[in-house]
Amino acid sequence: MSLEIDPPFSVSYPPRLAVPCVFNSPHSGSRYPKTFLASSRLDPLTLRRSEDCHVDQLFGAAVALGAPMLKANFPRAFLDVNREPWELDPAMFDGELPAFVNTSSARVAGGLGTIPRIVCEHEEIYAERLSFREAERRIRSYYLPYHAVLRRLMSDTVAQFGVAVLVDCHSMPSSAASGAAARSTRPDIVLGDRYGSSCEADIALCLEEALTAQGLSVIRNKPYAGGHITAAWGRPANGTHALQVEINRGLYMNELTFRRSQGFALLERLLATALKRFFAALPQIAIPNRMAAE
Repeated sequence: MSLEIDPPFSVSYPPRLAVPCVFNSPHSGSRYPKTFLASSRLDPLTLRRSEDCHVDQLFGAAVALGAPMLKANFPRAFLDVNREPWELDPAMFDGELPAFVNTSSARVAGGLGTIPRIVCEHEEIYAERLSFREAERRIRSYYLPYHAVLRRLMSDTVAQFGVAVLVDCHSMPSSAASGAAARSTRPDIVLGDRYGSSCEADIALCLEEALTAQGLSVIRNKPYAGGHITAAWGRPANGTHALQVEINRGLYMNELTFRRSQGFALLERLLATALKRFFAALPQIAIPNRMAAE
């Protein structure tokens, strides 16, 4: 089966796997299939408002420092891999959906299932209903292969280090609605560890301190505690930890045109320095038994 987006995702490998980390950017894809654009009632610029634009590039230093990075080339509005594989809104489709489909999750109710119904909190994407066959095609051609590669990257890291830390990279609007019309400014970064369940406390604290040491304001879990990927891979008892990082878009881009701002280069340098500090401390925190043996 030919794909509209080929390759659907890409992996950047370090010269040498030097740290027990895997970076993932599931929402930074910006290649929009023509058939998808034709099926939408929205203009391309509006569809892009669900992108985590440029996030994979902001974290590019991770690869040079020894960690692989997986990124989607397809956009989130087309398919969201930070969901269960079959979270689908029955109102979007012709006919009944199979019994195995999760039609009742909170994300589906909000219009943000595996095949999203909306962008921008309320803008309906599609002009007409979809067939389940189309949803199944996207999930089998894009979603399942994406997660298979993520699984391999995590397994390879665990095999080498005995542990793996997944850093799931995202962005957030610079402000959010508060009340009927007021706006509230968000911090520079929201670090999500699902309220302590997806990552050992010392690992999360180490990354938070590395970021705040660069003058970045960081809060935990509100309003983003971590999505499906963080929950799926955040199993500290099994040696896999997951942290979601949400970066304030106002720091590095024009939120109307999606172009990089003058702040991009500075933020890129700050993140590179923070990652160096995080990676330097991580072995003593994440794999203490191995370090003691050495």
